Amino acid sequence: MTAGSARPEAQKRLLGALLVLLLLAQIDQPYPEVALLQHFPTMLLIVAAPWLLRRWPLSTASVACIALFMALHTLGGRYAYSNVPYDDWARSLTGTSFSDAFGWTRNHYDRLVHFAFGALSVIPIAEIARRWGGLGPRGAAFAVLGWVLAISCLYEIFEWLLTIVAAGETADRYNGQQGDIWDAQKDMALALLGAILVLIIPRRDRR
Repeated sequence: MTAGSARPEAQKRLLGALLVLLLLAQIDQPYPEVALLQHFPTMLLIVAAPWLLRRWPLSTASVACIALFMALHTLGGRYAYSNVPYDDWARSLTGTSFSDAFGWTRNHYDRLVHFAFGALSVIPIAEIARRWGGLGPRGAAFAVLGWVLAISCLYEIFEWLLTIVAAGETADRYNGQQGDIWDAQKDMALALLGAILVLIIPRRDRR
C-alpha cells in the first residue's frame, strides 16, 4: 500500500479528463430530472480538488483511483444507473449480451460501481491514514475497511431519505433498487468485498 509520488501535471490531466467526461455526459441528457443529483458530487470534487491537493497532497496513484471511481459514477449517472446500456454495447461488439450470457434479470452496473468504490478506496484512504493519521499498515487497512463500510452505510441512508422527500419517479430513478429488497445490503457487501480483495491480494504476492 505504498503511496508513490505526486506528479502535479499528471494529476491535472486526470482532473481535466474527468471534467471532459462530465461535460460529455450532459449532451442529450436522457434523465434530466436526476442529472443534478447524480453529477453534483463530481462537479464539487473537480472544483475543490486543486485546493484540496495543495492543502493535503496525494500521490498520483491515489488521485487516479479517485478519478477512475468518479468516471464510473459519471457514466452511471448519465443513465440513472439502472439504464446503463452495457448489454447493447456488448451485443454490438460480440453479438450477445452480458444478461443473456449470465442469465441476469436486472442491470448490474450499480453493483460494479459499489464494488469499485471499495476497491478504489484502498490506495487513497490507506495513504491518508498513514501520512496524516500516523497509522501503520495494519491500522491503515482497518481505516480503509471502516471508511468503506461507513460511507456505504451513509449513502444507503441518504438514498432511503431521498425516497421519503423526493417525488416518486425521481426517487425511484435515483435509488435504482430495481425491485430488490436487499439492494442496500448487497451494495454494501460488494463495496466491502472490493476493499478486502485489494487489501489481501498484494499481501499474497509478497509471500
